[in-house]
Amino acid sequence: MKFSADAMRTATVMALVALSGCAAVAPQSPEKAVENRAAARWQALIAGDIQKAYTFTAPSYRAVTSFERYSSGIGGAATWVNAEVVRVECATEKCTAVVKIEAKPILAKPYNGTITTGVDETWLLEDGQWWLYQKL
Repeated sequence: MKFSADAMRTATVMALVALSGCAAVAPQSPEKAVENRAAARWQALIAGDIQKAYTFTAPSYRAVTSFERYSSGIGGAATWVNAEVVRVECATEKCTAVVKIEAKPILAKPYNGTITTGVDETWLLEDGQWWLYQKL
């Protein structure tokens, strides 16, 4: 049986697509997954997207805490300028993300600089996803 060049190219492309679906993608380590989620949450906070930041909290927290209540406790004395996840340490289903935060004080006039502080965040594994633990 003889195949045209177009048929051979199509068959080759289809075979490559099929084989690429078989390639195993290594799952992220818990530390890397939490680092990525913590960084994304802080990017949302810096951008002022409190709704998006809220989505990183545990479903169990969101079940009992409205967005309005969550957002009322966010921000206040400073504007976040930058955040960097410095390290993540994990044990079984709990991780601690150490985040370095740079902020510009709102009420410290005439101070024009920024301050740097840090926060330790607790992240919990729930239903296969890492979520920020928030105290009620």
